[in-house]
Amino acid sequence: MNDFPVVAKTELGPGIKKIVVKAPLLAARAGPGQFVILRLDPRGERIPLTISDFDRAEGTITLIFQEVGFTTRQLGSLQVGDVIRDLAGPLGKPARLDYYGVVLCVGGGVGAAPLYPIARALAGCGNRVVGVIGARSSRFLILKKEMEGFCKPLIITTDDGSEGIRGPMTEGVKRYLEQHQPPRYCVCIGPPQMMEAVCRLTACYQIKTAVSLNPIMVDGTGMCGACRVLVGGEVKFACVEGPEFDGHLVDWDLLKARLQVYRHEERAADSLFSRGFQGRGMCRR
Repeated sequence: MNDFPVVAKTELGPGIKKIVVKAPLLAARAGPGQFVILRLDPRGERIPLTISDFDRAEGTITLIFQEVGFTTRQLGSLQVGDVIRDLAGPLGKPARLDYYGVVLCVGGGVGAAPLYPIARALAGCGNRVVGVIGARSSRFLILKKEMEGFCKPLIITTDDGSEGIRGPMTEGVKRYLEQHQPPRYCVCIGPPQMMEAVCRLTACYQIKTAVSLNPIMVDGTGMCGACRVLVGGEVKFACVEGPEFDGHLVDWDLLKARLQVYRHEERAADSLFSRGFQGRGMCRR
């Protein structure tokens, strides 16, 4: 058992939390695109979360997540000084970083969180990074200022038109591609439906597109097989062979179907949380 204290906490939007966790060994090895699996108590659910940032000097990692179920609501209830019981990582392969000239980086909703360190690293490789981030409304947009620091330009879309282009993420991508020379490479992270739609669009322009998959996951070591996905007709394990894959080769229908397998149980657990059940063994200092 290890305790990983929360050293900072910020609410970025409705139900969207950012926590900074002290984890020196993990921070020393973390790379863009990698993730952790955490557990809040000995009988708790194990959930994967992509590392949104890391500070090797301070020995911290940053996690950004949306409260959508029992465990993420538990996690969101932690305060500075509380601890995460178990934190395993960094897991998965780091994102592919190379020089392409111009790179299109697309992040939908909380997908902007894992996109941020990848886009920053691609800029560090000498690429001109064109950013597209979107959300339901301006209240749910995250990391806008951070992305503006290196994205030239940063295109905003919102479903309700409260900021930037009104419409889905694909509308921002489509407008850029119609007016500019297509980039050689695209990174897209967000809900499966959004990533699938962007991949259909980039396929029309023959843009190599990487996506970061977040399937059901248990052990994070490739042993349980829960995170299996079909890519190019081959079974892949997202925890050890991903999470980044060629988006044009992903079997999106299978991925979306597998993500629904435990929907009933997830709703039941969320209902318990709403009724005040906090779980056992929550660690507080």
